[in-house]
Amino acid sequence: MSFNDDARIDTGRVSRRGRNTAIGIGGGGGLLVVGLFILSQVVGFDLTGLAPAIDGGQQQQGEEVTQCDTGADADANLDCRIAGAADSLDTYWTGAADGYRSTDIVLFTDQTGTGCGGASSAVGPFYCPADETIYVDTAFYDELRSRFGSSGGPLAEMYVIAHEWGHHIQNITGRMQGLDLQDTGPTSDGVRLELQADCYAGSWVGAADEIVDENGVPFLEPVTQEQIRDALSAASAVGDDRIQQSTQGQVNPESWTHGSSESRQKWFLAGVDGGPTACDTFAVDGAQL
Repeated sequence: MSFNDDARIDTGRVSRRGRNTAIGIGGGGGLLVVGLFILSQVVGFDLTGLAPAIDGGQQQQGEEVTQCDTGADADANLDCRIAGAADSLDTYWTGAADGYRSTDIVLFTDQTGTGCGGASSAVGPFYCPADETIYVDTAFYDELRSRFGSSGGPLAEMYVIAHEWGHHIQNITGRMQGLDLQDTGPTSDGVRLELQADCYAGSWVGAADEIVDENGVPFLEPVTQEQIRDALSAASAVGDDRIQQSTQGQVNPESWTHGSSESRQKWFLAGVDGGPTACDTFAVDGAQL
């Protein structure tokens, strides 16, 4: 999607950290393991084994993203585009989720500390429930194209942010509670959680051109079919089956943690067409996933 040039952007929710070689904060290895299971939302494989290697150190403060005042800035610069998406997402969910409270986005390079422990770029974009913050090494967007085969494009980039924001909605509404996240497979709680976040991302896309800034100007122009295809390409690229086929040469559905490419695309479109009320992946039987 493209931003309206005159839309005003609040950058207060997005900060950037430099290279941080002292990673992680206190909170315990158990929290880190649980966090990592949820954290790497789009890379498509279990990263809990990283916990012993990256725990410890100190969390680093970031600096607010600046010189991102308008939609024109968001179209021209990735950091500004993420800030613009964050402003739009925050405005959208303020009216769409009961008891809503905002989240922040931290952009980092290589590695950083989080409320769930240390994280490196290997975990991909993730949401940490402990500090209610989204973390993104923006180099991931190059990997999304070069490693995972996505067509790329601005909406593909914003889909990733919207997906992680979906996990924030799940966290603050209690959806993450009481789930069996150690189980895997196409109908597991973990897969249902990921597919619901895809659907929440789609619900924002479906309403995006109606979400307005403080002056009543829509943040974004109407989405095009080509842009929808870019987002679907990103969703497909990080499906468990596609990643397993490309990395292992075979597909093992019983080890899935995020869902198939087809399911991720299906639930994204369900959100585009039906909004958040169409996103209850926990209410359907396995055949409907």
